[in-house]
Amino acid sequence: LVVLDASVRDALAPAATALRGRAAPTEPLTARELQVLAMLANGLSNRRVAERMAISENTVKAHVASILAKLGATTRTEAVTLGVRLGLVML
Repeated sequence: LVVLDASVRDALAPAATALRGRAAPTEPLTARELQVLAMLANGLSNRRVAERMAISENTVKAHVASILAKLGATTRTEAVTLGVRLGLVML
């Protein structure tokens, strides 16, 4: 974790400027959703996530849908990207 002055942050990471315009999730992700998001970031399919978490694929799909809605993302890739930018996921 690195703390930067806003002027330095903006100079080093133009994407951070774009992210500031995006609102934080309206509702925080649950612990399970954060687990699912981390597994998505590692490239796991719904089936693999379900196996690792010992839950059904339908439950994983529900978690993914909730993650997408809370982050305002339309794809899994976008959700992972936003998760990384918001500090929810470490790659």
